[in-house]
Amino acid sequence: MAGETQTSVQSGELSQRFIEFVMMHAQNAALFLGQIPNPKTGQGEVNLELAKMFIDQLAMIQEKTRGNLSSEEATVLRNTLSNLQMVYVEVAQQAPKGAAQPQQPPAEPTPETSTKTPEQPPIAPSTESESKKKFTKSYGS
Repeated sequence: MAGETQTSVQSGELSQRFIEFVMMHAQNAALFLGQIPNPKTGQGEVNLELAKMFIDQLAMIQEKTRGNLSSEEATVLRNTLSNLQMVYVEVAQQAPKGAAQPQQPPAEPTPETSTKTPEQPPIAPSTESESKKKFTKSYGS
């Protein structure tokens, strides 16, 4: 009997942690969508690449936990995700081309194309070093 109450307490705690995890990711996404001022600068900042990374991670969590969440957890995740996706689309449309993301290489006119590789540091010279690597690989060996 004691084991049963312990598991319900644990699942309640886990549920709370899961919701906190979702909210933490949502806050990070909102920060990079300019919805929350940066605590360091007090200014809102937009970084669509990082925002998309957090939104994509939440979408991945939703996919991986499908059928395994309580109705509350599923609702929080679904609502959070849909709200963030709506805000992302609005911000992406408002963002003047290149101005919100000066680090974006000019070869990529839309913010959506630059967000496909979130692991790439958002600095244009990295693409140059990559092409140099390719160049040296093809001629150096």
